[in-house]
Amino acid sequence: MPFVLLVLPALILAGCQGYSTKSLYPTDVRTVYVEMFENTTFRRSMEYTLTDALAKRIEAETPYKIVSSRDRADTVISGRIVNVRDAALSTERNIGRVLEQDIELTAVVNWKNLRTGDLIIDNHTVAAAASFSQWQRQGETYGANLAANNLAVRIVELMRTQW
Repeated sequence: MPFVLLVLPALILAGCQGYSTKSLYPTDVRTVYVEMFENTTFRRSMEYTLTDALAKRIEAETPYKIVSSRDRADTVISGRIVNVRDAALSTERNIGRVLEQDIELTAVVNWKNLRTGDLIIDNHTVAAAASFSQWQRQGETYGANLAANNLAVRIVELMRTQW
């Protein structure tokens, strides 16, 4: 019985480590200006899709407000799309038509605090992919939009405070 009384509190305290009520995001930031991403690939209009998806994702998942003017923002997030890769995942056996494809987007992201001039995220490379199927009437545009949304999720994850 004394052994249980000694071990039980230790187990309870060990299980409580790692939890916090602190914000997942930096608390000194209130507004973000999302700069149009550059596109160094040959895939047209991906920069519009990614920038739009990122702005919507920041509004939905973070405590930050998106502002339309850089002058009113606490921080600015920017970047460039450096790679768009397509790959066939499966083909029709008889005629070789692609049934399912994968699209992967890679971007380099920066997040700068405009009040201090410090880079919160400095040239961080992030990638995300999505699969789509022509057979299910999901075109390339659908796959590109899905990949851009997945990449926006990854970028917002980068905006979290490092523990």
